[in-house]
Amino acid sequence: MTARFSGKTALVTGAGSGLGRAIALAFAAEGANVVATGRSAATLDETVALVQRAGGGGASVAITADVSRSEDVRALVRESVERFGSLDVAVNNAGVFRGGGPVAELSEEDWRTLLDINVTGVLLSMQAEIDAMRTQEGGGAIVNISSNLGAHRRIPGVAGYIASKAAVSALTRAAAVDHIQDGVRINAVSPGPAATTMSLRRGESEAERAVRMKDESPLGRVSTVDEVAAAVLYLASADAASVVGSDLVIDGGTSA
Repeated sequence: MTARFSGKTALVTGAGSGLGRAIALAFAAEGANVVATGRSAATLDETVALVQRAGGGGASVAITADVSRSEDVRALVRESVERFGSLDVAVNNAGVFRGGGPVAELSEEDWRTLLDINVTGVLLSMQAEIDAMRTQEGGGAIVNISSNLGAHRRIPGVAGYIASKAAVSALTRAAAVDHIQDGVRINAVSPGPAATTMSLRRGESEAERAVRMKDESPLGRVSTVDEVAAAVLYLASADAASVVGSDLVIDGGTSA
């Protein structure tokens, strides 16, 4: 195991479960101080306990925050810098899925929730993160978690989610060109179905999902959370120093 992030601080939103937890653990394994954030203190504490148990050399802390509230995000970034001295990496992973069904039946409540968390949450997070990163020597790197559904692929029945994730992909590219001269590198990762509960259909078991994916994905399976995390760490690392405004799709060829 390398230690590409030794002495650096990585903030991960939506770190209480799924991809966010896997990403936090991956950064910790490579030596980073990890700030795990989300809205549930209990699940964040579980993530921090797993980070500490795994070791890696860095410290970890759980901070509750709602990414759709600018005051929460500003306080989160400020506390992260106060605790660890810098904010070197931020992974904006917090997201929700709402409103399965055709556009005509998408409720206004579901639509607004998707935009508030998936789009406005990324915007507010980036604004606070960029403000911190551009004032420090060495700048920083931001990776936004989008989706292969959106800019890369469309399917029936999930228009609200697709629109929100297409916005994340576009916002990432725009922010990347706006702020690379500030020393802040911004990219996105767009996963397809991964081994999390979000990729399970209602009432579907993991075994049933595995059978379905043999037909739906050229790769024949979902991506593991570790595979997605590895892509995030690459984009956040010095190995990707000239990668700016990319949107790396990891979906087993589904959107190829």
